[in-house]
Amino acid sequence: MVKVKICGITNIEDALFAVESGADALGFVFAESPRQVNADMVSKIIQELPLFVTTIGVFANQPADEVVSIMESTCLHFAQIHGDFGDKSVLGKGLGCRRIIRGLRVESESDLHDAEHDCPNCGCAALLLDSHVDGIMGGTGRTFDWQLAVRAHTLGKPIILAGGLTPQNVKEAVEKVHPYAVDVSTGVEASPGKKDRAKIEEFIKNAKSI
Repeated sequence: MVKVKICGITNIEDALFAVESGADALGFVFAESPRQVNADMVSKIIQELPLFVTTIGVFANQPADEVVSIMESTCLHFAQIHGDFGDKSVLGKGLGCRRIIRGLRVESESDLHDAEHDCPNCGCAALLLDSHVDGIMGGTGRTFDWQLAVRAHTLGKPIILAGGLTPQNVKEAVEKVHPYAVDVSTGVEASPGKKDRAKIEEFIKNAKSI
């Protein structure tokens, strides 16, 4: 059964409700975003979560030292990294192997070809595929060609599908792509940073119905 990550969590109420509804993972955005949080906020939320919930920090074009410092102070399980600096720079700072999810914006076959050269040795645990929108690293609310996501299975990493997923299209996405996990933020929001409970329930139910 596909795993579900609810991203853009900013408060304990949304975090607990997502977990109670069946979410497997929660994402906390440390990059510039309407959903941006800080280490103190996330630490307090994590302390209230039940066991065996995966927690993920989302970063974009941030120095490796900053990423590692936040990961250590919050005890997050994974760092989801978008942008220009490489996975190896974070590994070199001591984050550790298999604690990195590499964010990849997908627009065409060339994006997959570029990733193909790095994937065997990048040290990442999984690839998160998101839509390519100029100037925006994630949370765009836009889908991309899911056939590219299907082809990404050849990269040899578990695939986390993101980009424009909603309660209405997630079932189709899972059927077509067969990802390890799906990731949603804007698709289950009432407003930026505040989740809609009915949408969370419907999204998780539809995703896990396959």
